[in-house]
Amino acid sequence: MLARFGTLTVISVLAVAAYSQDAAKRSEPDGAFVTVNGKRIWYRAEGQGLSILLIPGGPGASHTYMWPHLSSLSKEFRMIYYDPYGRGRSDVADDPTEYTFTRDVDEIEGLRKALQLSKINLYGHSYGAMVAQAFALKYPDSVGRLILVSPFHSGEAWQKGNNDTWNEQLRNQIPETWNRLQEMRSHGHLSCEEDYQKVQDEIPMTPSYYYDPSSRAHSGDLEVNQEVYCRLAGPDADVVLGGDMALLDFRTQLNDIKAPTLNLAGRWDRTAIPRFTTEYKRWMPQAGFVIFEKSGHLPFIEESERHDAVVTEFLKK
Repeated sequence: MLARFGTLTVISVLAVAAYSQDAAKRSEPDGAFVTVNGKRIWYRAEGQGLSILLIPGGPGASHTYMWPHLSSLSKEFRMIYYDPYGRGRSDVADDPTEYTFTRDVDEIEGLRKALQLSKINLYGHSYGAMVAQAFALKYPDSVGRLILVSPFHSGEAWQKGNNDTWNEQLRNQIPETWNRLQEMRSHGHLSCEEDYQKVQDEIPMTPSYYYDPSSRAHSGDLEVNQEVYCRLAGPDADVVLGGDMALLDFRTQLNDIKAPTLNLAGRWDRTAIPRFTTEYKRWMPQAGFVIFEKSGHLPFIEESERHDAVVTEFLKK
């Protein structure tokens, strides 16, 4: 979310499932473009006050699933939505090898300079939390405050939580589809291939993302660039994590992050599972940690009032 996606190049199966009539009626304001590392990056700011950059998940998602849910915070803060390179309205690469985790991290520093911020406060969700952690470690003098939502501290957490949990649910609950996919895998097919994804896209994503399945009706439009996703997570991304992400592991460095940090997790998140998110209390004891007992992967949707209160209190300290 996000962590695991279906495969439509622009809009994933989760977006189709989650897209409601209310979402369809929303009209999003226009933003603007800045040049970062030679590419046009789209952004839009709402509100006044302390600036918070919202880093979307995926990898490969645009800002749209976060909007307008986080705009409620714009009453007191300046909320900055943006589309990372290759996503949404920003420039798209001619060569997919341009999509790298390092580029996503360095892009934040470029945005900070382009928006003329002395320090940048980050709200990273899911994969976006991985980018935020890496940024805080690489550019410690450029980060103000850090909010990590439904985070992964390592490729291992992604593999054992996101991939393995999802596939175990699929095997147990929808064995008909599982068996079809296993037959394809026996012939050498990998999860990023179009035919594999057509089968996988038949599966409802709701159980993996929500505490309350009805919450999907309030979700927004999830856009994802499949090329970005499979480039960063590997050619068999939904089964065996690869690409840049497989090598990530922040655990032993988290204690070095000096920026004030808040970690938020959902008790019923089957993607960034509590088995690993609760480990932030061990690896990052200097940070705050809050678990939302009635949320899955999207606490800013399922427990929006409590989420906003917790985030506001942290930002006002």
